[in-house]
Amino acid sequence: MSQNEERNFALRTTDGDEPSVFSGKTPRQAALKAARRLEPAPSEDAAETEEIRLREKGEHKVHVYEGWAWEEEAPEDKPNWMPEEITKGNVSKQGVEHLEEL
Repeated sequence: MSQNEERNFALRTTDGDEPSVFSGKTPRQAALKAARRLEPAPSEDAAETEEIRLREKGEHKVHVYEGWAWEEEAPEDKPNWMPEEITKGNVSKQGVEHLEEL
């Protein structure tokens, strides 16, 4: 697979369900998209972390991240359609786990 192709990563719950799929060229890029869907805190300092587990479609590896989200004001040069408050997110990789079977 080429480095420029987007890959699909399934968000895994603790019971093994995969309710959402996020795409990205890297697992971190998909994890950042997933982090923005978390309940945002009023600021980055007040944000609590949540575990984000992503399995690449067709693979037996699960990428584990700590993710958090917060709200902040949109930039001054924002387009007209963008709201005044936007959700930002960040992640920290915790490791990779290998599944026995899918």
